[in-house]
Amino acid sequence: MQKTVVLNVVGLTPNLIGKHTPFLSRWKSSGKAVTIEPVLPAVTCTAQATYLTGKSPDEHGIVANGWYFRDECEIKFWRQSNKLVQAPKVWDIAKQIDPNFTCANLFWWYNMYSSADYAVTPRPMYPADGRKIPDIYTQPENLRSQLQSQLGQFPLFNFWGPNTSIRATQWIADSAKFVEERHNPTLTLVYLPHLDYCLQKYGTDTNKIAKDLQEIDAVCSDLIQYYENRGAQVIVLSEYGITSVSKPIHLNRILRENGLLTVREELGRELLDAGASKAFAVADHQLAHVYVDDPSYILKVRSLLEEIDGVAQVLDETEKPAYHLNHSRSGELIAVAQPDAWFTYYYWLDDHRAPDFARTVDIHRKPGYDPVELFIDPQIKLPQAKIALKLLQKKLGFRYLMDVIALDADLVKGSHGCLPPSPDEGPLLISQQTNLLDSSSIQASSVCQLILEHLTKK
Repeated sequence: MQKTVVLNVVGLTPNLIGKHTPFLSRWKSSGKAVTIEPVLPAVTCTAQATYLTGKSPDEHGIVANGWYFRDECEIKFWRQSNKLVQAPKVWDIAKQIDPNFTCANLFWWYNMYSSADYAVTPRPMYPADGRKIPDIYTQPENLRSQLQSQLGQFPLFNFWGPNTSIRATQWIADSAKFVEERHNPTLTLVYLPHLDYCLQKYGTDTNKIAKDLQEIDAVCSDLIQYYENRGAQVIVLSEYGITSVSKPIHLNRILRENGLLTVREELGRELLDAGASKAFAVADHQLAHVYVDDPSYILKVRSLLEEIDGVAQVLDETEKPAYHLNHSRSGELIAVAQPDAWFTYYYWLDDHRAPDFARTVDIHRKPGYDPVELFIDPQIKLPQAKIALKLLQKKLGFRYLMDVIALDADLVKGSHGCLPPSPDEGPLLISQQTNLLDSSSIQASSVCQLILEHLTKK
C-alpha cells in the first residue's frame, strides 16, 4: 500500500487560499483541487463520519454533533465512542485489503474504542472537586504518557474556549510526527482545527483572520514537507465552509413561548426538561433537530418554525430522505437556517434564570452547540482580574465557577451547517495524485473511496 496522510484543515475553502496562505497556494497549484459537495448538516461529526465510512447519515447514524437520546430522555453532544458510528471505517476496509495496513487517527472525532491501531483524542479529567484537567485518551494506552512527556500537557484551553490559539493545532501536528516516527502507520488522519475559531469569531473577512491563515499555512507547510520527505502522499481536505452570519435564532425560546417546551427549576435557575416537553430543538450551528413527543403536534410545530425569519426550510418525514437524514436519531422535524443565520440553544426568557453552566465553557451540559463559548463576556470589567481570581481559587483547592462567558449570541460572526451558497464557500480536497481526481467536484461520501485509491493505486 502507498503511505497516505490526510490533513483535515477545518474551515478551509477555495476563497481562503490566497496571499495569506503562500505555501498552500503553491501546493494547490502543483496538484489538483476539487470542491466537496458537503453532507447536511455540514458539521464536524457528520462530515467526518461520512468521509471515513463513505456512507450517508441515514446509514452511519451521525446526524449531527449531538442529538436526543430518546431512551434516556437526554440531549448529549460530543460523545466519543466510535461504536456510535454505525458503519465500517476506511481503516477497516483497508485492513481487509492488506492485513499489514495500520492507521493512526489524530484527533478526528469518535476516536475512543475504535479499531484504528493508534489513536489520540482529547479526554479531560473531571475530579470530584469540580476541576477540569487537560488530558488525552490514546490507543495504545502508554502513548498517553509518552506524548505528554515529550510535548507537554495537551493545551485543552487553547483547543476550545475564549483562549483558543495555534498552540492546540501545533500540539496535534507535533503528536502526529511523534506517532509517525515511532509507528510509521500506513494511513495517518490529522485534525487541524485552527481556522474554526477565528471564522466563527470574525466571519470570513480575510483582513481580520490574516494572522490565523498565515499560522495554519505554516503548520501545513511543515507537515506536508515532513510527510512528503518520508515518501507519503498527502491529501488536504476540509469538512465545511463557514459563512458570515448576523442573525441568531432562538428556536427553543419560541417553542417555550408557545407552550411546547418545559423547564425544570433548580436553585432559582432553569434547566430544559426534554422528556417533559412537547417539542424542543437541539441546535447545532445552522441545523436543528426538532423533537416532537406527540405526533399530533407536528403540524403545529412545523407551521411555527416556518414562520420564523431566518429559517430556510423545515424537513419532515417525507423530506428527510432526500438529504439522507431519515434516521431514528433525527428529530421529527429538521430546521435549516439561511446562510446568514444560525440557531442558539437558549431556552430561558430571563438571563438571570439561565443555568449556571450557560456562562461557562461546558460542551457536555449544554443541550446544544454554543459558539459564544469563544467569547469572554464584554460586560465584565477587568475580565483578566476575574479569571485570575478564579484560577487562584482553583489552585487553593476551592470550588469555583468560571462564569466568564457571554450570553450575547450577536457576538458570533460565522457559522456553518447549511449547504454553502457557492462551491468557493464550501469544503475542498487537494492532492498531488492528479490522476485520481477526474472531476472538479466530488460528493462527501466519495472521500472514503478516494482515500482508499490513494492507498492502493500507484
